[in-house]
Amino acid sequence: MCTSLTTCEWKKVFYEKMEVAKPADSWELIIDPNLKNELAPGWKQYLEQHASGRFHCSWCWHTWQSAHVVILFHMHLDHARRMGSVRMRVFKQLCYECGTARLDESSMLEENIEGLVDNLITSLREQCYGEDGGQYRIHVASRPDSGPHRAELCEACQEGVVHWKPSEKLLEEEATTDTFSEASRPRAQAASGYNFLSLRWCLFGASLCLLLGYLQFSLRSAAFL
Repeated sequence: MCTSLTTCEWKKVFYEKMEVAKPADSWELIIDPNLKNELAPGWKQYLEQHASGRFHCSWCWHTWQSAHVVILFHMHLDHARRMGSVRMRVFKQLCYECGTARLDESSMLEENIEGLVDNLITSLREQCYGEDGGQYRIHVASRPDSGPHRAELCEACQEGVVHWKPSEKLLEEEATTDTFSEASRPRAQAASGYNFLSLRWCLFGASLCLLLGYLQFSLRSAAFL
């Protein structure tokens, strides 16, 4: 029996897709909240590092979106009996609003789960069957880059699961910003120097005009005398 709607959806999508991918074998999906990042003999591992999900805090009812949901899968296939098993754990996140130690599970949209199960089956075919699993769906959902990951609020990070690094897009933007800053600095300095010189010339010209005007006025006054 499913313990939540999200768990039911995971099982439904997994069983439907495995029936198509490996109809001759029997596979089961087990949700294990205590699954460790250590493999038992004969088991294989797949780590989904940047899934997209929404978390709910059961204490203050705060909800938040994350593009760094970590999901751990352990896979084992008994070739003789043609039976396989997948154990799965969705790592949780601390609520940053109330500061409690409630690490509530995330929920995911159906299209997110579809892509994540496709990635799981790709890894499963490669590691358990020795096949070319196909192409991983890296972007399982359209989502903005959420910036730096807060490791102190992440259950996976607290258990030593290394999974986050800055995206290539973020690194490219930082490199572009630095390059632009370096390139614009000499131009800014040159413009500043040019403006300063222009101001000096303007002041000199104004002073010269005043001096000529004063001399002309003095000469005219002397002529009348």
